[in-house]
Amino acid sequence: MGLLSGKDVADALKECMKKDVEALKATGVTPTLGIIRMGEEPNDISYERGATKTCESVGAAVKVFALPRDASQEDLLKVINQANNDKGIHGVLLFRPLPKQIDDNAARAALLPNKDMDGITDGSMAGIYSDSGAGFPPCTAESVIKILDHYKIDVAGKDIVVLGRSTVIGKPVSMLLLKKNGTVTICHSKTKDMQKKTQAADIVVVAMGRAWSVGKECFKAGQYVIDVGVNAKPNGEKGTCGDVRTDEVESLVAGVTPVPGGVGSVTSANLVCHVIEAAKSAL
Repeated sequence: MGLLSGKDVADALKECMKKDVEALKATGVTPTLGIIRMGEEPNDISYERGATKTCESVGAAVKVFALPRDASQEDLLKVINQANNDKGIHGVLLFRPLPKQIDDNAARAALLPNKDMDGITDGSMAGIYSDSGAGFPPCTAESVIKILDHYKIDVAGKDIVVLGRSTVIGKPVSMLLLKKNGTVTICHSKTKDMQKKTQAADIVVVAMGRAWSVGKECFKAGQYVIDVGVNAKPNGEKGTCGDVRTDEVESLVAGVTPVPGGVGSVTSANLVCHVIEAAKSAL
């Protein structure tokens, strides 16, 4: 397969979403995403732009709640409560990390789990770990699954290594892979013989957040590698890169996601998928 393009996955998702949005609009419902942002952080603005573009491309709507970066916690909680109570808003994306004057736990707790589109609330997390189906998983973590499904890479019975144990990607993607009957090993900074473990796996999900930190020494022929990392290129180079040195890995493994153009390309599409599912549930 070579490079596993995220754009191809996103395009396929959008085609399905267009049909769902048409059906919802026929009932008088326009799936709507509420975005809550504090300040003008470049990463937030970039993601907001991508999410808005995806919504527009499938016929969904976006409502942005933009607060100053120095707004108070009371101001933020009022906006979250407003979005919670607005029946025309089916899902909410709250940009994090929040500024230092904000209690992150209080902000997450204020958001209704059924409107939490990116799996940040405790209720959403509980749904992932209990396998109850409640709430939505983090968009990036679920995008890994969407890529594997799109390219018909069977997870059941496979040995899978996840590099990274964050609550945003490492832990939730491990639970999602377990749900698909994969046999999952989580590796982290204290793991011994990590290279031996990755070489023994069928699928490796790399989510360490360290630019170009793993190369061909960690992999073998026939594996599939999903690179979730998005990092500034080191040594002052322009642009972004993944955790994997793709140029030396691509010719070795069966398939690897590029950065950019891989998991990140699927994430905003997956976010809008969640909004549409929430709109269906609201009916």
